[in-house]
Amino acid sequence: MSYRSEKFLSLLGKNLDDLNENELKEISRNILDDGLHGICFSLYEDGQEPGNDITDEQIIRRLEILKPHTKWIRTFSSLEEHGRIAKFAKGLGFKTLVGAWLSSDLNKNEEELSGLVDLSNAGFVDVAAVGNEVIYRKELEEEQLIDYIENVKNKVDVPVGYVDAYYEFRDRPNITEACDIILANCYPFWEGCSAEYALIYMKDMFQEASKAAKGKKVIITETGWPSEGSSLGGANPSYLNYLKYFINSQLWSKNEDIEMFYFSSFDESWKVDAEGDVGAFWGLWDRLEKLKF
Repeated sequence: MSYRSEKFLSLLGKNLDDLNENELKEISRNILDDGLHGICFSLYEDGQEPGNDITDEQIIRRLEILKPHTKWIRTFSSLEEHGRIAKFAKGLGFKTLVGAWLSSDLNKNEEELSGLVDLSNAGFVDVAAVGNEVIYRKELEEEQLIDYIENVKNKVDVPVGYVDAYYEFRDRPNITEACDIILANCYPFWEGCSAEYALIYMKDMFQEASKAAKGKKVIITETGWPSEGSSLGGANPSYLNYLKYFINSQLWSKNEDIEMFYFSSFDESWKVDAEGDVGAFWGLWDRLEKLKF
C-alpha cells in the first residue's frame, strides 16, 4: 500500500478496533516510512547496561537504522558514549536534542553540564536539555535546577530547557519560567490510563503543559506504549495496544504540527530493574534491532 497522508490522518477519531493486526502493522510501517519528528535513542544491546564500554560501530549502526525514519535524535547524557552519539548523529544529518543527566551527585552534575556546553558550542546540539526528571525523582531542589538552567543558558546559543513530566511545569512555574523551551514527557500508560482513552489523555497532558508554558514552545520529549509486560491500573501492555497508540499519537502530532519524540527506538533489557518487565518492551525495534511491525 502506498502512503497517503490524508488517508491515514482520516483515521483520527476512528475506532482502530475495526482493523486487524496486519492492517495496523501496515499503517504503522507507512507512518514510520513517511518519517517521524524524533526518536529517543536506545543505546544498549541485549546484555549491556549503563557503564559498559560501547563501540563507535554500535552507535553508528543503530543511528543508520534510524536515519531513514526520523529527523531528530534525543540523547540523555552528554558524557562518554552519549556524547559520541550526538557527534555521530550530527555527522549523519540528524538534528539533536541532547541532555545532561543530573542527579544528587553534584560533582557528576558539573561534568555533565560542562559536557553539554562543550557539545553545544562545538555545533553538535540543536536543543539542550538540562536534566531529565530529576525533580520527579526528588534528587535536586528546584533552586538548584534553575541555577543549572540559567548557567547553561548563559554559555550556549541554542534553546535550553528541562525534561520532566508535563505536570511539573504546571506545578513549578519558576522552572517553567527559567526554560527557553518546555520539554514534557507525556505517558498515559504510567498513569494507568486504558488504551482506548490514551490519545484523549495524552492530548490533555499536552494542553496542561501548553497552558503552563504561556506561549513558549512545548515539545513532547517522550511518549510510548509497551508491547509486552504487566498491566498498570487500566493500562494493558499488548502488541495491538502498542500499534494503536503509535498510530494515534503519530497521526495526532502530524495533524496538529506538534513536535514529538517517540520512546523509544530499540527494546532494552536492562530497564527491567527500574521499571519492571514492561521496561524491556518500549522500542519500535526489538532487542535484536528487528522492526516490530
